[in-house]
Amino acid sequence: MALLQMDLAWQDAAANRAAIERMIASPALEPGTFVLAPEMADTGFVSSVHHDARIDGPAFASQTARQHRCWYLHGATEVADDALGRNMLVVSDPAGTIRGTYRKLHPFGYGEETKGFRGGDEIVVIGTDHGIISPFICYDLRFPEVWRLSALAGAEVFFIAANWPAARASNWRALCIARAIENQAFVVACNRVGRDPVAEYRGESLVVSPQGEVVAEAGTGAHRLEATLDLVALREWRARFPALRDLRRRFLGRVRCMSRDSRIRDDRGD
Repeated sequence: MALLQMDLAWQDAAANRAAIERMIASPALEPGTFVLAPEMADTGFVSSVHHDARIDGPAFASQTARQHRCWYLHGATEVADDALGRNMLVVSDPAGTIRGTYRKLHPFGYGEETKGFRGGDEIVVIGTDHGIISPFICYDLRFPEVWRLSALAGAEVFFIAANWPAARASNWRALCIARAIENQAFVVACNRVGRDPVAEYRGESLVVSPQGEVVAEAGTGAHRLEATLDLVALREWRARFPALRDLRRRFLGRVRCMSRDSRIRDDRGD
């Protein structure tokens, strides 16, 4: 597992992609490693996507994953048919096949993201040889219900890419730990560093175990944070302390679940 905690160049996809390539390449990663970039890794946190409508995030994700023989999760944007943007996390496997594209369910109204972006309408759960994963983006961290629905669909490892401001850094850490504990899942959380025209970012990317232990944590500078996840221990903990079985599902809503693996339960609350 590798998290690319990086300073994003404002609206400069070429510079950001070159930095991503350098961070992945040196030192070389083991084949099959999962690599997570920050939210909107091409541009930094923008409120509209008209300027970068031609940037192809999925193509870059596929190329990067294939070149480095890794699973790569790339923070990107697109312009949809309604002319509004979608904030995405694109997941490619080491063969370069796009295994899923998650569109941020909750655009950040306080930060004016809602002016240029519309929220997605489904959670994404992907079966891999290294566990069942589910991606989320930044502000989604404040909405535990969608994480719960994803866990009920089988998710064991949550990835979250962010541009989370330094002003609320304590919330970032606390909420990542809470999401891990309540869903008995790993949370792999990558935040950017540096500054854009609106905010300052402290990074503090982290990996949290299903019992809430912070197993790896970055500081406030650019850094490639690495960690190993023990999925056997995760499954043993869920079996020994089966809190998810005690959920009263009728109190949960329903949401569409995009699954790329027939082994995953299509179970999002009743």
